[in-house]
Amino acid sequence: MPASRRQFLVGLWALTKPYWKSEERVKSGLLLAVIIGMSLGIVYLNVLFNEWNNLFYNSLQEKNVDEFFRLFGRFAILAAMFIIVAVYQIYLRQMLQIRWRRWLTDRYAKTWLAEHNYYRLRFEKDGTDNPDQRISEDIGGFVEQTLSLTLGLLESVVTLVSFSVILWNLSGDIHILDIQIPGSMLWAAVLYAGFGSFFTHLIGRPLIRLNFMQQRYEADFRYQLVRVRENAEPIALYGGEAQEARGLGSRFSHVVSNWWAIMRQQKRLTWFSAGYSQAAVVFPFLVAAPRYFSGAIQLGGLMQTASAFGHVQSSLSWFIDAYTRLAQWRATVDRLTGFAAALADLEARKDEGFTRADAPAGQGLTLSEASLTLPDGRRLLADAALTVAPGERVMVAGPAGCGKSTLFRALGGLWPFAAGRLAMPDGRSLFLPQRPYLPIATLAAAVAYPDAPETYGNERIAQALADCGLPHLTSLLDEERHWTQELSAGEQQRLAFARAILLAPDWLFCDEATSALDEASQMELYALLTARLPDAAIVSIAHRPSLAVFHHRIVRFVPTKDAARADFQLEAAPAAEPTAVPA
Repeated sequence: MPASRRQFLVGLWALTKPYWKSEERVKSGLLLAVIIGMSLGIVYLNVLFNEWNNLFYNSLQEKNVDEFFRLFGRFAILAAMFIIVAVYQIYLRQMLQIRWRRWLTDRYAKTWLAEHNYYRLRFEKDGTDNPDQRISEDIGGFVEQTLSLTLGLLESVVTLVSFSVILWNLSGDIHILDIQIPGSMLWAAVLYAGFGSFFTHLIGRPLIRLNFMQQRYEADFRYQLVRVRENAEPIALYGGEAQEARGLGSRFSHVVSNWWAIMRQQKRLTWFSAGYSQAAVVFPFLVAAPRYFSGAIQLGGLMQTASAFGHVQSSLSWFIDAYTRLAQWRATVDRLTGFAAALADLEARKDEGFTRADAPAGQGLTLSEASLTLPDGRRLLADAALTVAPGERVMVAGPAGCGKSTLFRALGGLWPFAAGRLAMPDGRSLFLPQRPYLPIATLAAAVAYPDAPETYGNERIAQALADCGLPHLTSLLDEERHWTQELSAGEQQRLAFARAILLAPDWLFCDEATSALDEASQMELYALLTARLPDAAIVSIAHRPSLAVFHHRIVRFVPTKDAARADFQLEAAPAAEPTAVPA
């Protein structure tokens, strides 16, 4: 077996096995058994229809009116049974489909969100583009296609076995070079379907890769549209519509060009498959006609033979009929297995970054022998050390791009390109980034994030907003909006300070958390912060020297003398006025 096919089957099994070994296995197994039973029932009904064909056409040939109408009654009963089974088979299959999809989505979403994987994926090279599409669309497509193709294949196999027996019994012998060969119609069906399957695969094989790329290009285009929607205001203020239109056009051009390639390949496949299907209509009559004209079989026998041939040929041609869906399914499986492999790799490397340990009781944050690098390998920091005592306020300063925010990411466990030892004390930590995250939820939920607003109550949340200069928002606590688009950058940063006051962390890390505010406003907020959280340790990244008054020490990123080791090193110094805090 080729390595690529073996790898595909291993990945497919890894995707499928967990669900059927989970807590859902009993209920879903029973559901699947009922669905399979219904598929077998449909095959049995088709066998009965095949027998009916013989009797019905013989009654026509013999002009037997009573038999003709009796067979119509039998047909009505068989048709009613077929409709009932077909309807409930689809209904139960959809029930199993949504159960399986729900379980897989929950599993992948939790793994994606665990250990900051959703953040760390951006640094992976393979199997990581558009994780939102892989969770929202590829999982649903995988479940639907897997059930549809598997049940279709099972039904085809059972149909093949059932009608092969019938076709063998209906077939006459053929003589080739004085050799008597029984089951002529069956062998004709096998040869016909084998010919079709070989050329279908030969023509349609490129569709697998093309469908894979189509899903990727569609997701890239959709992501760019979302980016425009999320950043509508700055784009409008810049007048960047033309640039965004070019970006959208460029991404959509990949969608279009790949689609044209799919169209061309699909056209070639359709030329063959359509001709193959049309020829299959008359082929059994051509093969069976000599026996009919010789009087060996009646009209009913001819029609039953043609019907049985059609079922056998259709079963053997399952691969041909399902080829396009198989190509799409293969692409979906490849995307999900790539995503799963990337998540598994991240899980195996979850300890990347600083080696973390609990600090002894009463001691503060201690970072030693720390180094930071960029994804391209360029080193920012080497052999650095940092200590922050409980309740101490430290300001981190340095030129833009030196690695201040990267240091915060590493302290928060996000940055994998870090080494060193970090001892972190007990207590709650909270990071306030320059651009706060505001969920699409009620305003109360946005302020209390990541906690539930019920933890604090609307009265405390409203007071925190008012204290941080947002009294005009206190009447909107129960309204659900897209607050990132509703509030200005300064209002968002004020809301983040209200969140800090509400959550009252023991360790607060502020990364340019007041950059959108004027100097007087930022000093007002820092004064409020130090007054409301007197026992909290605060580490702030800031460029404005006026904020030094709220901190005990300043830690600076300064250029190193040994450029071969790193670009910067840390140096600590007292703040200008380490204990003076404006009222």
